[in-house]
Amino acid sequence: MTRMFFRQVLHEDLGCASYVIADGEEAVVIDPKWEIEEYLALAEEHGFKIKHVLETHNHADHVSGKGRLAGATGATIHVPAKAEVDFEHEPISGGDSVRVGDVVVTALETPGHRPEHTAYIVADASRTDEPWLVVTGDSLFVGDLARPDLAVEPEEGARALFESVRSLFELDDFAEVWPGHIGGSLCGGAGMSEKPGTTIGFERRFNRLAKLGDENDFVHELTANLAPQPPNFKRIVELNRGPLLTESEPLEALAPARVKELLEEGATLVDGRSPREFDGLHIPGSINVTTTRAAVGTRAAWVVDPESEVVVTAAADEEARSAALLLEAVGFRRLAGFLSGGVAAWQQAGFETASTPAIDVHELAERLRRDEVSLLDVRDDDEWEEGHVADSVHVPYHDLGGGLPGGRSNGKPLAVACSVGNRSSIAASLLKRSGVEDVIHVADGGVADLAGEGIPLIEGK
Repeated sequence: MTRMFFRQVLHEDLGCASYVIADGEEAVVIDPKWEIEEYLALAEEHGFKIKHVLETHNHADHVSGKGRLAGATGATIHVPAKAEVDFEHEPISGGDSVRVGDVVVTALETPGHRPEHTAYIVADASRTDEPWLVVTGDSLFVGDLARPDLAVEPEEGARALFESVRSLFELDDFAEVWPGHIGGSLCGGAGMSEKPGTTIGFERRFNRLAKLGDENDFVHELTANLAPQPPNFKRIVELNRGPLLTESEPLEALAPARVKELLEEGATLVDGRSPREFDGLHIPGSINVTTTRAAVGTRAAWVVDPESEVVVTAAADEEARSAALLLEAVGFRRLAGFLSGGVAAWQQAGFETASTPAIDVHELAERLRRDEVSLLDVRDDDEWEEGHVADSVHVPYHDLGGGLPGGRSNGKPLAVACSVGNRSSIAASLLKRSGVEDVIHVADGGVADLAGEGIPLIEGK
């Protein structure tokens, strides 16, 4: 009877995957997320001790929980030898292994996403010495590959990744593939599946990029349509290099008067409520990064300076605490606290509030037909090219921190739309924060839905 324990642990907001592998009374955790409570709960429930923490690379999209987990368990941290980190650790190179019970975890160097990137091949010797699975980190994903441009020039990274994929494909078809991300992460492309795992054989046959046999074709395809890098990526890499982060920042409950003082001193207020709630009533100058959809941390990092002091509010205090953790996971280290009692407490204190007119897609179509509004499309470039309204203005939401580039071209109200209402809410709040007047938020539905309302969409740039 096999005793091997294997569990994928997801960070749902960021699309990051980590892994707990145990045998007998010992376990290894690969790429732990910032919130470590789930690993500790699994260890308690299943009766094992976390003895080792392994990193595949210096992550760019999230702050690693390795320091917190090592502090809580006494585990040894193993980091790829080429990672150039500034904390106590055991360097691990290709061919090195860590053993827990009969389970052997062996390092396989897989550069490309980053020069130090390392995958981990796992075998359960109680059954066979043949590799059962491989934790691929940011190299081979389900239906996609990692982006090659975060640490080196895109072509250099792509050529390294071409060789790394060939190394992974030396494993048998039956070997399971457990990646470092699922669909939605910015560490891959649009082809990344939300399926949690796959096999070497399936990806060898059906992964569009990985099966390309010509290196030049591979490089061209992998580097052709790279998404913009969020501005916090380099900062997160440096945080993960050390010194080691071992504790979460304390989050204080703040009275409305104290929040008002902080805002007057330059702090940023991030409001995690739904777009409709925010539109109905909010604190002037606050930015609506709703927690009702994923990628809270990533989107906040696009529009809020992580070095600035940040205050959080949400529909309830507990939700505000959760939102703060999502920010902390992407490198926000100056979290002043949360607004106790939320916007209702602020209003009860007699402080100024604001609102934003909100409409749905049907109403937007009617106003476009009557030429009553200008449309600002804040979706990404690829979405715009797939179909947009003629004469609409295109500025991705994350480029609106300083207001509307070029200013207003006419005196009509500005209707702000994305695909479902969350990015457009960020955009509308940024515009109002920068002093733009007559902003209308398209809170329900998005640009693609206009075709069903009789508004033609055109393709291309």
